[in-house]
Amino acid sequence: MQTPNFDQLLDATCHFGHLKRKWNPAMAPYIFMERNGIHIIDLYKTQAKLEEAAAALKNIAKEGKKVLFVATKKQAKQVVCDRATSVGMPYVIERWPGGMLTNFPTIRKAVKKMAAIDKMTTDGTFDNMSKRERLQITRQRAKLEKNLGSIADLNRLPSALFVVDVMKEHIAVAEANRLGIPVFGIVDTNSNPDNVDFVIPANDDASKSIDIILNTVCEAIKEGLEERKIEKIDNKDEAVEAEAEAKPRRTRVRRSRVAEEPKAQEEPKAEEPKAEAPKAEETKAEEPKAE
Repeated sequence: MQTPNFDQLLDATCHFGHLKRKWNPAMAPYIFMERNGIHIIDLYKTQAKLEEAAAALKNIAKEGKKVLFVATKKQAKQVVCDRATSVGMPYVIERWPGGMLTNFPTIRKAVKKMAAIDKMTTDGTFDNMSKRERLQITRQRAKLEKNLGSIADLNRLPSALFVVDVMKEHIAVAEANRLGIPVFGIVDTNSNPDNVDFVIPANDDASKSIDIILNTVCEAIKEGLEERKIEKIDNKDEAVEAEAEAKPRRTRVRRSRVAEEPKAQEEPKAEEPKAEAPKAEETKAEEPKAE
């Protein structure tokens, strides 16, 4: 996992904050200076915080858990869609559906409804409907696909939330805080970092800045997924070796039992000549009678 250096973050304009009059005092530790009425973010702290967040997300992915990416602003939509899809993680780039986390069962019902409509198109139910009914259902399906299609594979609550612009996505952050879900976020100088567990101080308005941070984060997630696959393969190999070691022991025990059985059968044969000994004594006892 390679974290971008100072020059790379500088080229991606990660250091530009908002106007001084729009700042949030809670972001003071992450501000380097003020120039021409604009706050400049300390990129050394950005680099350190990004490395910390990437390591935490790598561990989450290594455990096989899901990370939900949220970004509904125009300059971040396509970037989040591409990066999240590359690592197989769910994302929300349209309007945040209120109660998506706190009322998750209802959201799952809407996703199941989308699957039910797909089933209707294949089993012939659509053919028995009127043209108007088909049009209504098709529009409903398109609306569900637009808002919830990217989270169709999310069967349970995510283990983490990655947010671009925590000020704009304050509802998602509030729901995650209520449920105790850790929040990772790109935080600009006008936002409040107190509700974010892993703060990445950076410019959240430039697409280049968002891209370089998401690229680092998704590379860390990809490494975690690869390590998980390697561990699964190693565990399978260990299980196969353990079974292979256990099989010869069982066969040895069976062979030893088979080897002991002939000995038990030979013992009666050795006793047969002893049973004929009394006949010789009887012949000796009959000799005086002959005299």
